[in-house]
Amino acid sequence: MASGLFAFAAVRMLVVRGNKIVKSALVALLLSAAICTSAFAAPANQAPPGENLAEPTSEAYTDPLAPFNEKMFWFNLRLDQYILRPVATGYADVLPEPVRRHIDTFWDNVNFIPRFANNLFQLKPVYAAGEAGRFLINTTLGGAGFFDVANSWFGLKQHDTDFGLTLYKYGAPMGPYLVLPFFGPSSIRDTAGRVVDGSMNPISYTMPTWWMPLAIESGSEVAEAVNFRSLNLQLFEDVDRYSIDLYGAVQDGYIERRHHSEAESATF
Repeated sequence: MASGLFAFAAVRMLVVRGNKIVKSALVALLLSAAICTSAFAAPANQAPPGENLAEPTSEAYTDPLAPFNEKMFWFNLRLDQYILRPVATGYADVLPEPVRRHIDTFWDNVNFIPRFANNLFQLKPVYAAGEAGRFLINTTLGGAGFFDVANSWFGLKQHDTDFGLTLYKYGAPMGPYLVLPFFGPSSIRDTAGRVVDGSMNPISYTMPTWWMPLAIESGSEVAEAVNFRSLNLQLFEDVDRYSIDLYGAVQDGYIERRHHSEAESATF
């Protein structure tokens, strides 16, 4: 989902009206960096094309941005420890888990536009039509999206994707691993994808003043992050308990998950 554990509004600030030029320049810069630095992303013993897509050797993945990444990782960890997790814990004490899961379903429904658009970009019209159908059904019959009746009644499954995977389809390498403040693990390519996905929010182009989209998007990002964290209170505890190197474990997990998503997106 969405958007990640530390999903506040840091990157989506770029999509408010009046910042279109900055946004376009940043996307171009990030795409150029992804192409120019593709050598950093290649494992030391790279398998032939098409082999082991779902099982990369993450230990061989270079980390040229490690000094910056480690600082951002520990910043995010402290942010979670002192702010996000305590707030999410109190939130969980107030709302029972079934209610919070329905809220999570609501946010999935709200964020359907990037899934719809990227399925189209990846030449998957059936999945794109399914996303449009899910949004229509869940918004009307599912109580504004709090209930996933499109799946339970009609068998329409959600097909998660993003612009980072669209870039992968057209040959863009992942680029160096990158830890974003507030958002957590990413890569050069996936950061560019995050910016593009964020620009698809129609609120950015319909509000009369620049600060209204910023306030609305920031509030929704924080609410979504708190709800997600409340459903995953043991997230870091379970990883930390069994990991000698927490930074490396999170990095490996992210890279493996993205390679798995790449392999899945290529099987359509």
